[in-house]
Amino acid sequence: MFPFIMIVSALVFFDSSLHEKIIAYLRRFLSPLSTLLGPLSRKRTNNKPFVIKYQKVIIPVLVIFFTIQLVLPWRYLAYPGELFWTEEGYRFSWRVMLMEKMGNTQFKIVDGSGQSFYVQNDDFLTSFQEKQMSFQPDFILEYAHFLGDHYSSQGYKDVKVYVDCYAALNGRTSRRLVDPKANLYQIKDSFQHKDWLLPLEDEIKGL
Repeated sequence: MFPFIMIVSALVFFDSSLHEKIIAYLRRFLSPLSTLLGPLSRKRTNNKPFVIKYQKVIIPVLVIFFTIQLVLPWRYLAYPGELFWTEEGYRFSWRVMLMEKMGNTQFKIVDGSGQSFYVQNDDFLTSFQEKQMSFQPDFILEYAHFLGDHYSSQGYKDVKVYVDCYAALNGRTSRRLVDPKANLYQIKDSFQHKDWLLPLEDEIKGL
């Protein structure tokens, strides 16, 4: 969506003659609608005040809609830590092309008997899916639950899922993103703070 918004916004830098041509084109394009708008224009000639139909419903809906659009991008302030590191409240926060992040994850499955083994991610994910999962906490948690469900269905008892995850953010050296002692299979995704994420221990200026 962002590229299209920028393309349309770029028109303000062009000469006014271009704007006039666009308006003239739109008038020609929309001229067939004049027959439909004719009755409406005739109605406006009387002395009765113009009343929007369903006004009592439309106005509250619009107020709620625009309130959500203005407030939702700021929800990241409710979470501790750096936004780009934890990505809590990152989506729909109107931060575009400000983050370069990559990661590496290795999942370990432990059953009730204490036996453990490591998962080959390419057995379940494409290379693109693995790349996206490796640094996004919600994807990591979702994939951990997928693995837990998969191996539970294969007959493993009391499955636990741990991950050894390192991520690099905006040129910084790789550091642990996820607590390696956290059993992700027991953690449910929610809007609460993800305390199983390790802090960045660095400050990002200007955000």
